[in-house]
Amino acid sequence: MRVEQVTDPGQKSALARLILEGLTDWFAVPESREQYIREAAEQMLFAAWLDGVPAGFLCLKETGRATAEIAVMGVQKACHRRGVGRALFAAARQAARDAGYAFLQVKTVQMGRYPDYDKTNLFYQSLGFQEFEVFPSLWDEQNPCQVYVMSLADA
Repeated sequence: MRVEQVTDPGQKSALARLILEGLTDWFAVPESREQYIREAAEQMLFAAWLDGVPAGFLCLKETGRATAEIAVMGVQKACHRRGVGRALFAAARQAARDAGYAFLQVKTVQMGRYPDYDKTNLFYQSLGFQEFEVFPSLWDEQNPCQVYVMSLADA
């Protein structure tokens, strides 16, 4: 597996599109998916390749002077449970620390709503993220937003 930061905006958008269009179970709303793809061009993006084929990506964005957020992350279904997400996270966490951020945060759908998102919650918890707050209507009532945080001082 190879993980690296991608800096070319066109390549970032192309990678985000390739991965997200294969993950419609999580990124079902076309308008939201397109927004993630557009925003990926301007964010810090890390990509993973398995056998020369794009396997996943992760974007970081600043949400405060001390905090970066995993804005979007996607791993091809065929690459799940092969360490791709963990490798992407490790690269992003190190870059966030190197950039001087004190915290990382990530938002997902609250545990107990959908089995696929329950797996996502467990993944973030396994990385060391802690539950911070639930916003019941940030996205909509069917998808309460769970915010997780992590101190980079402990990472």
